[in-house]
Amino acid sequence: MMRKTLIALAAVLAFAADPAQAQISDGVVKIGVMNDQSGLYADLAGPGSVVAARMAVEDFGAAAKGMKVEVIAADHQNKADVGSAIARQWYDVDKVDLMVDVPNSGVALAVSQITRDKAKAFIVSSAATSDLTGKACSPNTIHWTYDTWALANGTGNAIVKTGGDSWFFITADYAFGHALERDTEAVVVKNGGKVLGKVRHPLSTQDFSSFLLQAQASKAKVIGLANAGADTTNAIKQGAEFGIVKGGQNFAGLLVFLTDVHALGLEKAQGLLFTETFYWDMNDKTRAFAKRFAERNRGIHPTMIHAGAYAGVLHYLKAVEALKSDDGTKVIAKMKEMPTDDPLFGKGTIRADGRKVHPAYLIEVKKPAESKYAWDYYKIRATIPAEQAFRPIDQGDCPLVKK
Repeated sequence: MMRKTLIALAAVLAFAADPAQAQISDGVVKIGVMNDQSGLYADLAGPGSVVAARMAVEDFGAAAKGMKVEVIAADHQNKADVGSAIARQWYDVDKVDLMVDVPNSGVALAVSQITRDKAKAFIVSSAATSDLTGKACSPNTIHWTYDTWALANGTGNAIVKTGGDSWFFITADYAFGHALERDTEAVVVKNGGKVLGKVRHPLSTQDFSSFLLQAQASKAKVIGLANAGADTTNAIKQGAEFGIVKGGQNFAGLLVFLTDVHALGLEKAQGLLFTETFYWDMNDKTRAFAKRFAERNRGIHPTMIHAGAYAGVLHYLKAVEALKSDDGTKVIAKMKEMPTDDPLFGKGTIRADGRKVHPAYLIEVKKPAESKYAWDYYKIRATIPAEQAFRPIDQGDCPLVKK
């Protein structure tokens, strides 16, 4: 009896001696990376986001600090009901503390509400809708990498100001496409341009011919692609078959990733203008990260989504360490309180509405002759300062923002 008492007392003392572990639920910080693992968003997010999250855990030094961190993954299939079911399973049964990534704005909006209901934590590194820091903002969600307002104002502004003043939109028919079209149209009209028409297409469609013919017939100078991933690359490839660019019209890729340019090839992608918040070849730190990442991700270099997953998880773990707790609502508040600093985005802040703020970059795709080595695809045309890159906090109608 005495021996059992001593063992129990020793266990209590050992647990109490480590206050960091004492407040960690189940003794494990569990991170769930949910995204499209096999569909049209698999390369720009997919398995690469899991790699990035695990690299963040390693670079944080969780094991050396005695913090047990586990990363798991699931495929939401770009369906809000599937994503919602996974989120509930993860939170209620699997004891996941943090959800990361979640490309597809419809899924992300649903998961954000569930996360709030369960008092957990959510870092959106890939869904784009600016509503996540607007009317649908949450004290449990941080929007890390980019959003539709930033894309619209970065790319839309640049194109309209250089003569692209008439637009036709080809838009993915769900929350992300609608938000990107809405935010870009507002920029076009504000700068004196006109929208001559718009058409919606199903997610992951294979045939863009009817949509491209309507865009061609509109005579708009710019065809705005309010879609992403394989939908964007398929539209551009099929547009070449219709002679869109040769006929004098130009595509505006409103959300283009490094992996999309790789899939298109520089011959087809050259000259494309778009907005990003990270490029692997910017400095020694980003290049070092990209080298390590590519070795683990089939040679694929990191997109801004992968960078966002890495940086977001790193900052989350710093907040858990500082707070000595993985209580979702409290950790998100701590993340907002702490300045951000990581090797990919540098120093930054997280606003009350959940918007992570950092610079953005207007990108132009290089001509084939300008590319000197593998994945050398971008020219940075302009840097958009952090204070200008995202929607002003008082314009988003976020209930968390004090008037």
